[in-house]
Amino acid sequence: MKKVFIGFLIVGILFAAFVYFKSRGSVEEYAGSDMQQMPSFSFWDLNGNAVSSVDLIGTPLVVNSWAAWCPFCKKELPDFAQVQDDFEDDVIFVAINRGESLEVAQTYSDELGVAGRMMMLLDPDDSFYKSIGGFSMPETLFVNRDGFIVSHRRGPMDVQEITERVENLITN
Repeated sequence: MKKVFIGFLIVGILFAAFVYFKSRGSVEEYAGSDMQQMPSFSFWDLNGNAVSSVDLIGTPLVVNSWAAWCPFCKKELPDFAQVQDDFEDDVIFVAINRGESLEVAQTYSDELGVAGRMMMLLDPDDSFYKSIGGFSMPETLFVNRDGFIVSHRRGPMDVQEITERVENLITN
């Protein structure tokens, strides 16, 4: 009985968090001269290749911070991969794992069917999440061609919101 109660309590907390973040929308929106530059990073992808943020400047980016323990990431990562497929070379989706091992990140991305469909990076020290002032999961930056953050979305998004934000990102 105690286990059932704890299970319902956990589900209730997760549901409340989802509703809370969904209703809040973007916590941080940048515009004009208030835009901030995306924090620089240099990480390894799941195939052992080094990837630096400097190499990505020139193309709009969607940079997501995720972890296998995040229930919202399980839905959102496949949506990111779908939108990446839809926009092909117009935008680069970068999914940065928060401090988990290569084995955990690879297994999770393979199970979700997102491996190879977008850039998957490992951040063993969770430094990127810290650099963006992360406090929720997931956290996503929409970054223009010049490397400036256009918007910072805290919490999960559905495929429609992701698509709308990407369309705005690549047309402005």
